[in-house]
Amino acid sequence: MDMTEPSWHHALAVVVLTVYFSSLVLLSCFGGHRYLMLYLFYRHRRQQLPEMTPLAEWPTVTLQLPVFNERYVVERLIDSVCRIDYPREKLQIQVLDDSTDETQALARAAVEQWALRGINVEYIHRDNREGYKAGALENGLKSATGEFVAIFDADFFPEPVVLRRVMPAFAKPRIGMVQMRWEHLNRNASLLTRLQSIMLDGHFAIEHVARSLSGRFFNFNGTAGVWRKAAIEDAGGWKHDTLTEDLDLSYRAQLRGWKFVYLPALAVPAELPEEINAFKSQQHRWTKGAIQTALKLLPTIWRSRIPFALKMEATTHLTNNIAYLMMLLVSVLMLPAMVMRGSMNIVIPVWVDAAMFLASTVSVAVFYIASQAQVLQDWKGQWRYVPLMMSLGIGLCVSNAKAVLEALFGVQSGFVRTPKTGFEKPATTWMMGDYFTKTSAVAALEMALAVYYLYIVVHCALTGNFLTLPFMVLFLFGFGYVGGLSVMSLVRKRQATAAVAAKSTHEATTLS
Repeated sequence: MDMTEPSWHHALAVVVLTVYFSSLVLLSCFGGHRYLMLYLFYRHRRQQLPEMTPLAEWPTVTLQLPVFNERYVVERLIDSVCRIDYPREKLQIQVLDDSTDETQALARAAVEQWALRGINVEYIHRDNREGYKAGALENGLKSATGEFVAIFDADFFPEPVVLRRVMPAFAKPRIGMVQMRWEHLNRNASLLTRLQSIMLDGHFAIEHVARSLSGRFFNFNGTAGVWRKAAIEDAGGWKHDTLTEDLDLSYRAQLRGWKFVYLPALAVPAELPEEINAFKSQQHRWTKGAIQTALKLLPTIWRSRIPFALKMEATTHLTNNIAYLMMLLVSVLMLPAMVMRGSMNIVIPVWVDAAMFLASTVSVAVFYIASQAQVLQDWKGQWRYVPLMMSLGIGLCVSNAKAVLEALFGVQSGFVRTPKTGFEKPATTWMMGDYFTKTSAVAALEMALAVYYLYIVVHCALTGNFLTLPFMVLFLFGFGYVGGLSVMSLVRKRQATAAVAAKSTHEATTLS
């Protein structure tokens, strides 16, 4: 027994260290890809965009507004869209409402009011949510009269000039989609929204520019974009076999030879989720849907005749959410790997550790600081939020790793909408109702990892391992912040519910 135990310890150490370092290598590869995006961005950012002179004749446009239980923002959406400055005879507006609550009445009333003013707006309601958002868009397409289809989600607030500014980008007949940049109405509402805005800015200010101008595939983001109707139909239409119908259709259309254009200078304001569980639900859907799309389309991509470099970029683009699973493995194995590496006297050259550090950590910081320099004038003050944004990404790895595993193992789930609450309304207004996104058991694991990393931070401090201490603090803050906000949100929900129940009881007692 005494002779076999050390061999078991050795075998376990080998397994742990192999998984740990393999995960770090994969994270480094995805981190290195950010450097590629930065290189492509700075190389091509001054490249000539499509001619944007006003058109002699404006084409017909159908503007689709997919809605599901959006009572706090649906009127704002309809009002903003009906004020768009575009020839009335060339514009059709469809409110595609799958709602099951009072959103129906609010949307109908708003549509009727604008129709009386001469706006070509119609209300289309489905009694079921078959296909979810993709099903609603496909259903609306049956009666769409426009040569082009613009799409805006309920949390967006398009300005009146938006169509006149975007339609000239379709000058060439093979341009199938034009995507606009997302701007954030409530960027400074809280630390959570500020960190979210930085995450999204990296995607819209750097990635989209790099991919689109260098001729690589990029995607429609589900909203704030315009499609050529022929491109949708040629690509096979909207499908709902993944949770990211926008990403799926984008790749299918580009594989058919349609070209996409990105307009970073044309921003459409939108609302960010202000509640942590709504944000986590959104991230879970995007993560799972991207992996589902990768499983669905990568075989087709690699059988296609597109250049090898485009195939590699598409593969990285569609699979980069696997990094969340790798991050979770690194998080769990961090302490055992530290202990085993020391006990087995494993010496790794300094340059190896430095290379992985530069690829997996510094790349993230440089990438997002660069994005802030593109979208904000006072971007130099944003650098201090980047470490916190990195911590937020770490904190999301539990929920998003679950999404990756669900996609890989074919676990089906419905399209969970991200609640749009109308950021100007009091929190208790929306936390009371059925729009509240419930806290899941994932929060318990996040809090457990926060306690785990509190122990690691103390361990590093006591053992004099001060070089790794700052990174351990990032993990501690990430898991503590995400898990703690999830739990606090549940507590606030229960307090608000109890307060309203007490008020109702008091009013009933007073009346009696």
